Amino acid sequence: MLPIMLQLYNVRDELAKDFDETLAQVASIGYRFVELALATSYGKTAAQFKASLDKAGLSAVSAHVPFRNMTSDPDTSISFHIDIGCKYIVIPYLAEEDRSTGTKYEEVKEEIAKLGEFVNKKGGVLLYHNHEFEFSDYCGKYALDDLYDSVPASLLQTEIDVCWARVGGVDPAAYIRKYSGRAPVVHLKDFDSSGGGQIKADYDLIGEARKARQMGAFPFRAVGHGVQDIPGILRAAQQAGAEWVVVEQDLPSPGKTSLECAKESLDYLNGLD
Repeated sequence: MLPIMLQLYNVRDELAKDFDETLAQVASIGYRFVELALATSYGKTAAQFKASLDKAGLSAVSAHVPFRNMTSDPDTSISFHIDIGCKYIVIPYLAEEDRSTGTKYEEVKEEIAKLGEFVNKKGGVLLYHNHEFEFSDYCGKYALDDLYDSVPASLLQTEIDVCWARVGGVDPAAYIRKYSGRAPVVHLKDFDSSGGGQIKADYDLIGEARKARQMGAFPFRAVGHGVQDIPGILRAAQQAGAEWVVVEQDLPSPGKTSLECAKESLDYLNGLD
């Protein structure tokens, strides 16, 4: 089994209420490594943030950092996370105006390449975390493929989110293997249909997912408790040379807390051969 991180976005509400106690609970579940998100929103310096992680026995390996925060002030936004100990700096999302469907996309790709150079100089690695919208057509291929074709691997590597890859219409395992040697971190995310029933085909999944998102919810599940072929995805990640996997569940399963779901995910993964 590859080493496992917990994306702290999962427990963002708990962190906002009691930061140190939530980190302690994450550690008590069995996690030792985390991926940061919203890290600058908790009112801590990098040294204070790292001290809290150290106290809980946790290490931050990667961090989601808003794209426009990085382009507007790369030294402050990136250095904060590098100083906490993160090796991987991740572009988590592009706003609509920055996507391939906008007018600035070619400029955005140039900005991403410059960020890659900056992160490299800081001793880190820049990654891109996808959603489903990158699987729209751009110049005859997926926009996500165009991004990776346009920015060299030395400046940008992948953090493939297997939920949104499948919602986008691709086989997550096959897509991870496509980027062998360029996929150091893989996001494990599971889900079920919005009605809780069997998904008959990819187009059913995509339709249900879009409807659920429009209603402000998506049927996320703990890893191994949804429709994803997690063993197959893990085999693909290992074959692709991945170094880490990340447990992410944007919203808890019905009737469960975020911490309970995080434990369910870890228990499932630890139970695999």
